[in-house]
Amino acid sequence: MKYKCIIFDCDGVLVDSEEISNAVLIQMANEVGAEITMEYAFKNFLGRSLQSCFKHIEKLIEKELPNSFEKDYRNRTFAAFKKDLKPIKGIHELLDKISIPFCVASSGPIGKIKLNLTTTKLIDKFENRMFSSYEIGSWKPNPEIFEYAAKKMGFKPSECVVIEDSLAGIRAGRKGGFDVFGFTNENNKSEFTKEGAKVFFEMNKLYKLLS
Repeated sequence: MKYKCIIFDCDGVLVDSEEISNAVLIQMANEVGAEITMEYAFKNFLGRSLQSCFKHIEKLIEKELPNSFEKDYRNRTFAAFKKDLKPIKGIHELLDKISIPFCVASSGPIGKIKLNLTTTKLIDKFENRMFSSYEIGSWKPNPEIFEYAAKKMGFKPSECVVIEDSLAGIRAGRKGGFDVFGFTNENNKSEFTKEGAKVFFEMNKLYKLLS
């Protein structure tokens, strides 16, 4: 394999959580008058820090969100994850094939990463190799989370590859000097390619691409 280390994003790459979390965010945003759709949420929120999503909603409704908004969002998404979260199709098989070091680097808090990986029976594969933007106070599209993960794993960015599913994540990886593979569909193929990602559509095809 060309690389010495693989850095996975979590939501949308390891666990199929994006639609669940966005559905909760849309419902809560619309409860305060935002009137947004899933398509809008995927375009404007995917890969962004939660605080930037909240600020975006505040601009839409032209007022501040309630103080309890974040806590309520966390509680509702955690409940939904425990009930409905599934691993990305093919991710267990892919991780079983990989013989080089790998880790997860996510914009979400470490508690959320652990919950997601535990629910989808992936936690054992990432023990002590989970890195959160909340640890360093920097979120995508800034590259620091990937640089931090690479350093903790003992590798240079040039020795690592990042696996992402969002434009913010792809931009973060490319800014940090990483090769990036973008897990997407035909709708986002051109945008991902334009940002410098190597695009793939099925997780079971990634091993061959990396090799």
